[in-house]
Amino acid sequence: MSQHADLLIQGATIIAPDPKTQALQEQVADVYVHEKRIVHIGGGYSGAAQKILKAHGLFLLPGTIDTQVHFRDPGSPEKETLMSGTRAAVYGGVTSIFDMPNTNPPTLSAIDISDKMSRADGKTWCNYAFYVGASPTNADRLSELEKLPGVCGVKMFMGSSTGNLVVDDDDTLKKIIKNVKRRMAVHAEDNTRLTERKKIVLENPGHVELHSEWRDEKTAIIATKKLLHYARAANCKVHVLHITTAEEVEILAKFKDIATFEITPQHLTLFAPDCYKKLGTLAQMNPPIRERRHYEALWQAVTSGQVDIIGSDHAPHTLAEKNKTYPDTPSGMPGVQTILPLMIHHYLSGKISLAKVVELLSRNPAKIFGIKDKGEIKKHYDADLVLIDLKAKKEIKNSWIQSTCGWTPYDGMVLNGSIIATLVGGEVTMRDDQILGRPLGRPLSFDLSELYM
Repeated sequence: MSQHADLLIQGATIIAPDPKTQALQEQVADVYVHEKRIVHIGGGYSGAAQKILKAHGLFLLPGTIDTQVHFRDPGSPEKETLMSGTRAAVYGGVTSIFDMPNTNPPTLSAIDISDKMSRADGKTWCNYAFYVGASPTNADRLSELEKLPGVCGVKMFMGSSTGNLVVDDDDTLKKIIKNVKRRMAVHAEDNTRLTERKKIVLENPGHVELHSEWRDEKTAIIATKKLLHYARAANCKVHVLHITTAEEVEILAKFKDIATFEITPQHLTLFAPDCYKKLGTLAQMNPPIRERRHYEALWQAVTSGQVDIIGSDHAPHTLAEKNKTYPDTPSGMPGVQTILPLMIHHYLSGKISLAKVVELLSRNPAKIFGIKDKGEIKKHYDADLVLIDLKAKKEIKNSWIQSTCGWTPYDGMVLNGSIIATLVGGEVTMRDDQILGRPLGRPLSFDLSELYM
């Protein structure tokens, strides 16, 4: 009995796991989609398709899963909303996002999660999940909050950044680590050292190049070491966000039993002092863009297989805020729309394999966080996909950016490769830089069975 498909993606070169070895490999294959899922790959499908998307000469990848975005909703619609942020996401081939808790008000309770879920319902262009913020006020409830539908886990800030969610005393830190059962995402900077060293920038206003001196390597290393030792003692799995130093990479290699980590595309694309000379406060983020030796060490960590995930740390602010005098300027830059285009460009520049791009942006996020049925082009998996023309070029311009903030640090940069179309649940949501249809994003589902047996 033949089965009809809703969509046939015809003739693309796909990056998909080998059925026997599960190693990612390239092959030219047709992909059939029915009722939001991939139902067949290759020839021999007995049914017809209602729609055909001709993709000869293009590459088909699983959609990017961006595990670190700040969509500022609720609280700062002038910077971003869930609708504008997910619109930017699908323009850049991102089909799922993890949204951070440092909103206004912060995401600390079941009521806060319910509010975010309501805000997202019917208004998001890609799939979504939300972090619960860790704080002294909810430390005893985290093991329950992390199990709520639509929650991707707990996020803890060890150093001050946007918002007010800092956990900087050891007793609370240990309590949170003890109570959390899922893999916990952590911003690791030592807040005591940040406070002590802030005079460096307060006494030298207007010198954004001092940002990486204030928030120096030792600030990150102290926090990362402390986190890892406490986590191992409690057998707590952690995911350390935006690693920026060669030393942290070396330390993390000794804690693979309990720790995964991610880096950002901006730390693989920019380095100090050049970025501050060219971009000024637009290059300001936490932890900061560092010197070239760290840039090179991070690339070495990518190619050697040490890095687990690449996440954008999309953290938009208005240009009016960014144009103030440092250090009265906020840290962060938009990135959800450029994470995949940048990594495709780096692939075409010979820095990374295409299979590794898929692994770091799609497969590993799904595997590490237990996202159900996503991250690979595989039968029965969700048809969250992105079509890419590797022969095209794309000039990044502020006018292309869909984020409410309306700017990018990569304005004027010409990238090799171009996103042609993004599919969410088998529906073409973006094609040729045009949004199509209606928002189809849904809450992500997670497999928590092993955690709570």
